[in-house]
Amino acid sequence: MENKVSFKEAISILLVMLVVLGFAVIKFGLSPQTPVLVVIGLLVLWAKVRGNSWDDIHSGIIDGVKNGIVPIFIFILIGALIGTWIAAGIIPSMMVAGFHMISVKWFVPSVFLVCAIIGTSIGSAFTIVSTLGIALFGMGATLGVNPALVAGAIISGAIFGDKTSPLSDSTNLASAIAEDDLFAHIKNLMWTTIPAFLISLVLYAILGNSGSNADLSNIDKTLTVLNSNFVVSWWAILPIALLFICAITKVPAIATLILNITVTVGMIFIQKPSTQIKDVAGFIENGFVSKTGNSAVDALLTRGGITSMMGTVSLIFLTLSLGGLLMKFDVIQTAMAPLAARLKTPGSVVTATILSGIGVNIFVGEQYLSVILPGKAFKSTFNKRGLDNLALSRVLEDGGTVINYLIPWGVAGAFAANTLGVSTLAFLPFCFFSLLSPVLSIISGFTGIGLRRMDSSKKTASDKEDTVTA
Repeated sequence: MENKVSFKEAISILLVMLVVLGFAVIKFGLSPQTPVLVVIGLLVLWAKVRGNSWDDIHSGIIDGVKNGIVPIFIFILIGALIGTWIAAGIIPSMMVAGFHMISVKWFVPSVFLVCAIIGTSIGSAFTIVSTLGIALFGMGATLGVNPALVAGAIISGAIFGDKTSPLSDSTNLASAIAEDDLFAHIKNLMWTTIPAFLISLVLYAILGNSGSNADLSNIDKTLTVLNSNFVVSWWAILPIALLFICAITKVPAIATLILNITVTVGMIFIQKPSTQIKDVAGFIENGFVSKTGNSAVDALLTRGGITSMMGTVSLIFLTLSLGGLLMKFDVIQTAMAPLAARLKTPGSVVTATILSGIGVNIFVGEQYLSVILPGKAFKSTFNKRGLDNLALSRVLEDGGTVINYLIPWGVAGAFAANTLGVSTLAFLPFCFFSLLSPVLSIISGFTGIGLRRMDSSKKTASDKEDTVTA
């Protein structure tokens, strides 16, 4: 690789990317794949003009994509899981049970609470959105509640669970990057997480009262259609329980999904022995096609399959390639370094880290990098300002983990939009938990409330280390 990128050059590149992506997706309403591809093309052109070799460019793409191989495979499996879960009556059974258990008047806050509780138990926002989320979304559609509001409640609850669960990959990552204890990290998260949760719950309760004005006859009609066209039974709890068991016993996500799909396929054959293997293969590959005669139910339950995830997979591939190129040519690192060196107060350090996490989500669209890059860039700055590693790990979650769902070209945002059928920009204003977390974290930074500081022995050791380094 040739000469080092200057700070002004790095900032210029990021601004051009932001303009292209922002105008294309927000102004012109394009799907994010084409704008991201255009940005990659411009970045490759810039790299060649600067004299970088094709080997460097290829290396950047490969380094970026290889980090996403496992998530890509997981998304493919989730597509297969959705198709088989509908065919086996699991999601329809969840909808039927939900109509009997969840208050219509308090439907939206109930959605948020249920997703938060179960999400904490499972530790995977993707799993919550793609299983329970689809069922709850279908219920909301039947009640006539704003789809974007329901999607926002589902995603917010799922993110809360993902953020606070010891089983979550992102929570473990933030703790590992900051080099602190996992359970101490989760406990320290509560300073911003609980207020964000409670405020979100109140907002969903206020906005969700529209559910009480719904035409309740739609519920009876939908229940009749579901019971007539799907196998609705308590046996549907088996694959759901299997998810919990695998989460508790820390079975890896890929193994969990393959096992669950296998059990679900077995249920399909038991329920309908006449089912052909090619039919099941169709559910896995192309998803389930609902033919109940009820247009609303058919629209809700015609989904899933590997092919349904290909749009998300292509976007993941492109955004990871973009991230790999930005990392290879030190664009992100160069843009962040001067900022880290100039921060003097705890409030400014926290704010800069939050904004960096948001920035990485916007420019790269990858959740893990939004934790890793700011974590590595600002760790020494946190220590120099007397802030404990726990303060850093909490900020990484508040500015990195929760934001990716709000980015149209982000991996999580594209996944949620594709799975629920609501655009990212539509549900963004209703993802209160994601919107509140960084704001509360910045307030904590400036007020000092809940901001964990180093004890004197750690601070002395850090100062000595800086002196030796100098």
